[in-house]
Amino acid sequence: MKGYLPFILISLLCFSFSSWGQQKFTLSGSIAESRSNETLIGVTVAIPELGTGVTTNEYGFYSITLPEGTYTILISYLGFEDILQEIILTENRRIDYLLEEEAEQLEEVVVTENVEKMDIRKPQMSVNTLSVGTIKKIPVILGEADVIKSILLLPGVTNAGEGASGFNVRGGAADQNLILLDEAIIFNSSHLFGFFSVFNPDAIKDVKLYKGGIPARYGGRVSSVLDIFQKEGNSKEFKMNGGIGAVASRLLVEGPIKKDKAAFLIGGRASYAHLFLPLFDVDNTAYFYDLNTKLNYRLNDKNNIFLSGYFGRDVFGINDSFVNTYGNTVGNFRWNHLFSDKLFSNLSLIYSDYYYGLKLDFVGFNWNSGIRNFNIKYDLKHYATDKLQVNYGINNVYYQFNPGKIEPSNAESGIIEEQLIQKYANEFAAYVDFEHRITDNLSLGYGLRFSHFMRLGQDELNVYANNNPVEFDPFLLIYKEAEPIDVINPGRGTTLSNFSNFEPRVSLSYTLNETSSVKASYTRLAQYLHLLSNTSSPTPLDVWTPSGPFTKPQLLDQYAFGYFKNLKDGDYSVETEVFYKDVQNRIDYIDGANLIANNAIEQVILNGEARAYGLEFLLRKNEGKLQGWLAYTLSKSEQRTPGRASAADDGRSNLESGINFGNWYNTPYDKTHDVSLFVNYDVNEKWSVSSNFTYQTGQPTNYPIGQFEFQDLTVPYYGLRNTQRLPAYNRLDLSATLTPRKNKNKKIKGEWVFSLYNVYNRRNAASISFRQNDDTGVNEAVRTSIFGIVPAVTYNFKL
Repeated sequence: MKGYLPFILISLLCFSFSSWGQQKFTLSGSIAESRSNETLIGVTVAIPELGTGVTTNEYGFYSITLPEGTYTILISYLGFEDILQEIILTENRRIDYLLEEEAEQLEEVVVTENVEKMDIRKPQMSVNTLSVGTIKKIPVILGEADVIKSILLLPGVTNAGEGASGFNVRGGAADQNLILLDEAIIFNSSHLFGFFSVFNPDAIKDVKLYKGGIPARYGGRVSSVLDIFQKEGNSKEFKMNGGIGAVASRLLVEGPIKKDKAAFLIGGRASYAHLFLPLFDVDNTAYFYDLNTKLNYRLNDKNNIFLSGYFGRDVFGINDSFVNTYGNTVGNFRWNHLFSDKLFSNLSLIYSDYYYGLKLDFVGFNWNSGIRNFNIKYDLKHYATDKLQVNYGINNVYYQFNPGKIEPSNAESGIIEEQLIQKYANEFAAYVDFEHRITDNLSLGYGLRFSHFMRLGQDELNVYANNNPVEFDPFLLIYKEAEPIDVINPGRGTTLSNFSNFEPRVSLSYTLNETSSVKASYTRLAQYLHLLSNTSSPTPLDVWTPSGPFTKPQLLDQYAFGYFKNLKDGDYSVETEVFYKDVQNRIDYIDGANLIANNAIEQVILNGEARAYGLEFLLRKNEGKLQGWLAYTLSKSEQRTPGRASAADDGRSNLESGINFGNWYNTPYDKTHDVSLFVNYDVNEKWSVSSNFTYQTGQPTNYPIGQFEFQDLTVPYYGLRNTQRLPAYNRLDLSATLTPRKNKNKKIKGEWVFSLYNVYNRRNAASISFRQNDDTGVNEAVRTSIFGIVPAVTYNFKL
């Protein structure tokens, strides 16, 4: 640090004699990793003597405008060596930086404090970022590093348990999360029904989860945004890495097409555990495979183009008579253009397709369904001054929903081909977002998103009396499907429904001192798509449907307040937040609802509302041989579905009981207490060990509260919704990584990862069912669990 003090003192003196009337100039450029030219997201470019700075955007670009003068520029990024440089700014300058991986921690006491102070000033809150290095250290089932399983250790994030797909954020449903891979929408994030995620960690560059204070450039979901960017490829030299695991292996290859100008990346994964099933006389299959690709080409200093894609499939079969195939296909062409040293733009053309298929030979038909969308986005970022940045843009998404098509699998099946009514929609959005540093202590983020959704015409549409597709029987106190009074053919050229919403966002940060700040945010979001699922965890059979004549868009209002503090020069950090969420038009289903192959899904849906509130706490250890975090969430998630929501709810009767008699009831993903602990310790150059512990309140469920006899049959009786809970969930995982010392002298470097999932072999309940014992005639409860203790070994290598 002493060697840097003269530069800082000189810069401070130069700045102190500057005047307000001085001309201002812009310093801009890109920042990348030296060994690969891979651009880096979120690198801090700080001016310590001014207490200001910026971070690089999603493509590694930065820009800052300063008065004429001499400054110290500090470039810092976790895991890389700092760059400290004195520059004389008398004209607009472009400086590109290449960062070297950090060999040892430098002692940057004064500068580090300034950088931390700048981070605390940022108005952005309710955001968690995980590095790929951290994700690979977290012990998971069968030793496969997993993005989704890793974010479950963060505060406010849970799922429905082992073997469950999707994730829940701050009491929201799994379909309320917007999942993006290189800006393309992913509709199903799971392989093998939730045991693995679709994201290959070797191909991932950046993972960011927005739980609140969501910037205006995002929309379409009301719970969270999981934004994932793939690597761009090494434009300096050929590289290869991969791993061989207990159930799956992976390989990633990257290298230059034209050195320092163009690069490619291709990565693949495949599971093979099903190949061993015949050894145990098992004729079933269950496997997945996926492929990540990316090309990038640097045309010149102002233009870059990217072409990225993902293809994945899961196959599950029983004796070849039942085969289930599902997966995502996405592609994205992007063009980065620099209009000036202050104005950056990105144009994206995106295609996304989620496919679900069934082959049922024993009944002689095939089933195909899915959802496609075509998306065009144009985003601009304007670095107006060192205190004001403006983001604005537009995007348009066209959707095609295929609820299902039945085809005969052979001529003798007797099945008649049938196409369920396909649905079409278009979603347009425009936004503007400001990042504004008002004073040294106060920073604001504020913006507005306008969204417009059109439900387009279809081949057939039911017409109901009083426009009400659900009837209530006041004598039996049950809901049932209404009979249509007519069927019309609106045609593709018509518009069935229009919805428009303004979605304001605002967040602020007030610095209390150099190490602490308070933050607050308000977020308004609209969601026009609904996942039709009456299970606690999404399945591939679930179908998405757009808002329309009978289904209103979900609308969220979220409020959050937090306190943030850095301790011991940033070695530790503490984040605490409280939040409250209110969601209008959250759908639920009448008792006995049939969602599969239902051509009139509006007949089993009721509109209601949801709310969630809670407290989140996160303590991080950021530096040293021992690193990790402790996360705790105390929260409540509830839903209410009255029969008649309001006096303006036309066509509904005051006599309707609603669901749960119109009272609030727990959502299936309500978890009162959620504790997660993750630690990693570097023992020496050869060994590092990791562990995570999870405790959660049991998931809400329904147990029978009585029974009655009907024609010699015992029929269980269930009470109000979700009033019981499964037993509390807890689990401890361990892993150890061995990196041989001889790696230093080898071209191919390897490491062994030994993991133990569920160390004390706890049989956590995935469900509890009730039955009558055939021998004793006594009713008994049967617990179903997915995993006990699971050991695994993985070998990772890189060239």
